[in-house]
Amino acid sequence: MDQIQQQFSISELAKEFAITTRSIRFYEDQGLITPKRKGQTRIYSRRDRVRLKLILRGKRLGFSLAETGRLFELYDADKTSTSQLDTIMQLIAEKQSALHQQLEDIKVVLTELTTLEQRCAQARDELTHAQQINE
Repeated sequence: MDQIQQQFSISELAKEFAITTRSIRFYEDQGLITPKRKGQTRIYSRRDRVRLKLILRGKRLGFSLAETGRLFELYDADKTSTSQLDTIMQLIAEKQSALHQQLEDIKVVLTELTTLEQRCAQARDELTHAQQINE
């Protein structure tokens, strides 16, 4: 596909980003992308393509669609993107904090599971030993 191309069909975008056309229509319903219409056919612009790419990147990084939409609104309102960058930095800090907390929670659960596993193994060994003595 030619990167200079100004218009894209829904199937072209779905194929390029390896997502379903239904997903693209969902993002449209959420107001994140706004294709033009020619009859029943959706015609996506380069702007829509870039936004779709950003939506998918944001999802991989754990941003909600609402957060992504908020960033798009900020960008549309402030083309200098100063407030957008401040907001992105704030969202990144929040995501990092949440991930660090999840990591700590996982470490605690892993420690508890290891302890439980050791206790179960010890109890099993004691039962096996007691059964051997009783035989």
